[in-house]
Amino acid sequence: MSLSHVTLRDIAQACGVSHVTVSLALRKSPKIPEARKLQIQQLAEKMGYRPNAMAAALAHHRRLSAVTPVQAVIAWLNCWPKPEQLRSHAEFDRYWHGASAAAENFGFRLEEFICGNRCPLPRLERILTTRAITGILIPPHPITPDWGAFDWTRFCALRFGRSVTTPRLHIISSDQVANTMLAFEQIQRRGYKRIGFVTGQLAVERGQLYKAGFLMAQSELPSKLRLPIFVAKEDQYAATQQRLARWLKETKPDAILTDLKESREMLGKVGCRVPDDVGLAALSVLDGDADAGIYQNPEEIGRVALLFVISLIHDNEIGVPPIYRQIVVGGTWRDGKTLPARQANNDSNEKSAARSRRTSK
Repeated sequence: MSLSHVTLRDIAQACGVSHVTVSLALRKSPKIPEARKLQIQQLAEKMGYRPNAMAAALAHHRRLSAVTPVQAVIAWLNCWPKPEQLRSHAEFDRYWHGASAAAENFGFRLEEFICGNRCPLPRLERILTTRAITGILIPPHPITPDWGAFDWTRFCALRFGRSVTTPRLHIISSDQVANTMLAFEQIQRRGYKRIGFVTGQLAVERGQLYKAGFLMAQSELPSKLRLPIFVAKEDQYAATQQRLARWLKETKPDAILTDLKESREMLGKVGCRVPDDVGLAALSVLDGDADAGIYQNPEEIGRVALLFVISLIHDNEIGVPPIYRQIVVGGTWRDGKTLPARQANNDSNEKSAARSRRTSK
């Protein structure tokens, strides 16, 4: 027998089972006993079986076409204390739209499930199981939900970002390190030399990768241009304002890169005007208070997330993976009025001096 022409029916004949059983075993279906599954997989390998990509795609399409619309749902879990706040974030809302559009293209429908007080997780699990929904997308959350005894072995799931720390499912995220380095480079190209970074304590505690990207970008600079990172403590507003004023006076940045939506307001409170005194760029131009910075391409993040979950369903990769994968999507730079191109070094020095006088009052 030619190894290049080994078919499912050939393996089935050698094993004494149906070709359907062989197909299920090779897709690691839980419907086949483990011993039989292993036997079929080992025999297929010994016979030199190689899947036909075009045939597999056609078979997958036929399976999807035969599924009723109610079964072709992928769940979007919203466990926020105030569920309406999730999609008030422009990035997260566009995750939804990107994933929803991709779902429609491939015969699925994205459906939001509100969990928590409205729908306890045990009840949610029963609903998903009853409706034969196996695909799950978990958008970012302010805190990791208490999943309790939720049985992940029934589902193919993916989380957006790293705010949800458990279970350790596959992750899709913006490429935070690369995006920060891209922003740093673009700020430099516009004539800025003393670039500071303003972030929040909560982000740092989560092991934020923006900080890592900033430090990597700074490593190429002379030591005199490497400014210390300013970390705002969200629960200590007054003290943070005082520390910010001192930081501005001591470091004299001519541009600031930030992931905090409140950064522009904080700068204004200490007499530092954007862009007159300092240029400002956001690591999300959608959710940051600056029109210059990084567009994270959230629709693409949502689209790729949906396609990845479909691939998990197709391969029957259920449960918490032994090795989780991280998918990152690069962002693009956008110019804006909050970070105009620098005119001259003398002009920069005058602005820095004026800012220092105001913040010292």
